[in-house]
Amino acid sequence: MKKFLQEFRDFAMKGNVIDLAVAVVIGGAFGKIVSSLVSDIITPIASLLSAGGSLAGWQLVLREATEETAAVTLNTGLFLQNIVDFLIIAGSIFLVIKLSARAQESFKKKETEVKEDAPAPLTKDQELLLEIRDLLKK
Repeated sequence: MKKFLQEFRDFAMKGNVIDLAVAVVIGGAFGKIVSSLVSDIITPIASLLSAGGSLAGWQLVLREATEETAAVTLNTGLFLQNIVDFLIIAGSIFLVIKLSARAQESFKKKETEVKEDAPAPLTKDQELLLEIRDLLKK
């Protein structure tokens, strides 16, 4: 049992697992933001454009409700709403990744420019040759 716990601790403390845990937490928060964007901003605008109706209310009744049974419906509006949510989430993630990659490229480009501007450090042999030259000049 001790060996199992030790192996689990080693696994849990690896960098990849911790990075994954952070990504899951941030992804959950990001999902809430996007869901709010869709339900609180985009859906009301879409309902204005679609004569005041909400996408979530669109349904196709297959069987009417009776006193004994509930209605059987195809909730096409909820399905379309989920498609819109997915497209917005996918687009947002794409933009974040694209901006992140662009920022990393610009940082790398600046680093290479700084490295190219700075003179290369002298090797030990070059330093000794400079000292010899200076001594010979004296």
